[in-house]
Amino acid sequence: MTRSDHDTETLIRETLDRLATRAPDGRAVREALARDRRTRRPSTKLALVAAAVVVLVAGVFVGTRALTTPDVVPAAGAPVLGYSPDWLPDGFTEQYREGGPGITPQVRRWSAGPAAITLSAYSTADPEWSQVALRIASVRDQVLVHGRVAMVTGGTETAALLTWLADDDHVLTARVDGVPDARAVAQRIADDVTARPVGVRGELRFGELPAGLIERSAAVKGSGPADGSTELTAADPARPSVAAVRVTASAGSPGVHGAAPVTVRGGQGFFVAGREGTVAVRLPSGRWLTVSGARPEAELIAVANGVQLDPTPDYRWLGRATS
Repeated sequence: MTRSDHDTETLIRETLDRLATRAPDGRAVREALARDRRTRRPSTKLALVAAAVVVLVAGVFVGTRALTTPDVVPAAGAPVLGYSPDWLPDGFTEQYREGGPGITPQVRRWSAGPAAITLSAYSTADPEWSQVALRIASVRDQVLVHGRVAMVTGGTETAALLTWLADDDHVLTARVDGVPDARAVAQRIADDVTARPVGVRGELRFGELPAGLIERSAAVKGSGPADGSTELTAADPARPSVAAVRVTASAGSPGVHGAAPVTVRGGQGFFVAGREGTVAVRLPSGRWLTVSGARPEAELIAVANGVQLDPTPDYRWLGRATS
């Protein structure tokens, strides 16, 4: 049991004790019930007292859990990444998270200058990853991760990719780039990966999408909270791995010099034509919303108009070692 759990239980127990001392005397309750049977009137006051006690206890429990339990699913549709490393080399900070509905890959990335460590999770329901067990069995360079056979591919002194089955439903990879003794580092990271989920809460949610498109992924990235940004993608179900529309919110200007003025979200926006068109508008917060893709201008504007803004995105983990 963690200290947080212990503190939570202690708080709940103390609250229940206080409630018990204020509870009606048992004899008084029995007399009230007897009067109720004699008069055949519902004991309204007694029922209200009982209901109040139940609500108060439930409120204390929910409130204390809210203070001590991580909000890994902060909003409907927000992806959750199911795995975390308990060890990383010194100097690496997390700067990227991406996930999505269904079998969308889950990705977390830590950086230290040009060096990078990427932990990814894939579903064995994805045809591309359904035969990983057979691939692992067929290679010579095998290692063990949590008692399961894993494989190392593309290994050099400063780069390595370790792949293993976390369970029957998930394939994990630990990629190490630009780190000395990369294979040993990848092995230690994999050995210390646990099924500890984290959330991806950016500042955007898709509204209604054009016909034929579905939500594909949501990503948050940045070297720290000050330069955090959110990116959403939508795709054609027939080509789920290819982003048909990309939506971003960031502090940096997308570069709209010479762009055609258009009305977006009820205000002044811009449209840049090209192989992939781009619609951009400055949000009330001062940040920029951009929508791009090889779609008609009207569709890109409609996507921008439908995007929902989250006023409390979680960028706190950006620039931290682990969370």
